[in-house]
Parts: sequence; C-alpha cells; structure tokens
Amino acid sequence: MSNKVLITNDQKAVKVPSGLRILIRRACTAVLEYEHFGMPAEISVTFVDNAKIAELNNQYRNKPMPTDVLSFPLGEDGKYDTDESNGCALLGDIVISMERAMEQANLYGHPLQREVAFLTVHSMLHLLGYDHEAGGLAAMRMREKEEAVLLQLGLPRTVSYTAEED
Repeated sequence: MSNKVLITNDQKAVKVPSGLRILIRRACTAVLEYEHFGMPAEISVTFVDNAKIAELNNQYRNKPMPTDVLSFPLGEDGKYDTDESNGCALLGDIVISMERAMEQANLYGHPLQREVAFLTVHSMLHLLGYDHEAGGLAAMRMREKEEAVLLQLGLPRTVSYTAEED
C-alpha cells in the first residue's frame, strides 16, 4: 500500500530545487502516518506562480491576491472517494505558489525546501479536514500537528538554517 503524490510544475518563476519532489512525498506520507490515516491516499500537488494563485484565490475565496498555498479537499467528514484502479483515497489538490514560497523562505531565513515542506504539511492537514480560519484552539492544534510532523521530517523550527548550494 503506497500513497500516490502527483506533482506538476506549472510555473517558470522559481527553479524547483533537486530533491524537492521527494521531500513533498515524504511530507505527505508523514502527515498521513501522524494522523493514522488507514489507507493509501492520492494527492495532487501543483506549483504555480503568484499570478496563477491570485487568480485561484479570487475564484474560490474572493480574495484577489496571491497567497502561499491553497488546499482543495475532495473528502467530507472524513469520507473520501476511492480510485478503483489503485485503491487510493482521493484526498484532493494542493496548489503552492513557488514565488510566494521563495519570498517567505527569504523572509524567514530558511531554505525554499523548508518552506515548501511546511506549506505541504499545512495543506495536507486541510485535506484531512483541519481548519485554522476561526483561530483559537483549532488553529493551535493544527500548528502543533505541523510542528510535530516537521520535527519527524528533520525540519524543526528552532534550527537556524543555511541555504544549501544547489
């Protein structure tokens, strides 16, 4: 039983670092394991630029501006359709602005890989039904889960990062 993470690069603004696709697959799997998701899952991840994510953000959330990541869950109340050909639960789509991820990585002083891993983990939790929009306890629990998964991936927050030469 293995998860399927379909990754598409639909942008030319930022060079996708080597190893990033592997890290994204690891991040998706780590969240599923952490959440004891009992079956293989299929997730689609698409890299876009700021213009494209602003368009999607406007279309789906009435916010005509770029954001870092958008999640499009396919499940509802913990129930997911299954891909008959491979038995995978269809979790949904993650759309990441590589431009915004790069801006944020620079802002926080850590590598692009770390930022994209965080955005992937964050979005995976959304696909599994977690929400932080209301703030409060739900947002705190989501943050704790993000931290725990990133720690498992060897990407704790507290470490000072040095960008690796590619």
